Amino acid sequence: MIKIFWDQGFKRAYRKKVKNDAELKDRFWDVAALFVKDPFNPRLRTHKLTGKLEGLWAFSVDFDCRIIFKFLSKTEILMIDIGGHDEVY
Repeated sequence: MIKIFWDQGFKRAYRKKVKNDAELKDRFWDVAALFVKDPFNPRLRTHKLTGKLEGLWAFSVDFDCRIIFKFLSKTEILMIDIGGHDEVY
């Protein structure tokens, strides 16, 4: 099972984007539960990033909501950012 940490930037982005949107909040927590069990579940579309975000990974919450994260170890990740495609990339 994966242990998740949130950095300050992620907490700010979460409050701004997700906290007050009940539907997105429900999807976020459903996807987070799925991610904890299997970070490479095909439903998440987890992928490695390139360019200025090289070394980071991303997965999808819904059509236009992505989470950027970094593997700290095989069992720990740090969530870095959440937002639409153009916001996080």
